[in-house]
Amino acid sequence: MSESELLDILSRVKDPEIPVVDIVGLGIVRGVSCGDSEIVVQITPTYSGCPAMDVIRREIVEEFQKSGYDTVRIETVLAPPWTTDWISEDAKTSLREYGIAPPGPVEEEPLIPLPRRRATITCPFCGSQNTERKSEFGATACKALHYCHACQQPFEHFKAF
Repeated sequence: MSESELLDILSRVKDPEIPVVDIVGLGIVRGVSCGDSEIVVQITPTYSGCPAMDVIRREIVEEFQKSGYDTVRIETVLAPPWTTDWISEDAKTSLREYGIAPPGPVEEEPLIPLPRRRATITCPFCGSQNTERKSEFGATACKALHYCHACQQPFEHFKAF
């Protein structure tokens, strides 16, 4: 089976926290191969302790079993750490259409001085940049809660890290 066919199977696995994005588009699939007796999938968590990883691992195995592969080994790759730069453009579009402002590029910044400059976040509903961060954390640790003053809609932003 080709890598492309294996990635097609993996693209059926959605992020349980953001169901409009699959794990391939999210950029957590680091590699996939088909050996003589098993499928090997390498994944990187979006952040340490991400609660969705157990569900994702289980669903990876289930999708390959549905396709006739009984032995699936999942390897966790921690270095280099996942970055929002690995999210595909299609996945960013899906986030925007779902009402989550996608992350911009990660900028190389020194660790000091603090506070860190905050980028202007564009509203995914109306496109206005007249937005305000209301909370550092949204429904999950990887998203922040924002409010658009133009269309008066709250929305989440997938943080760049």
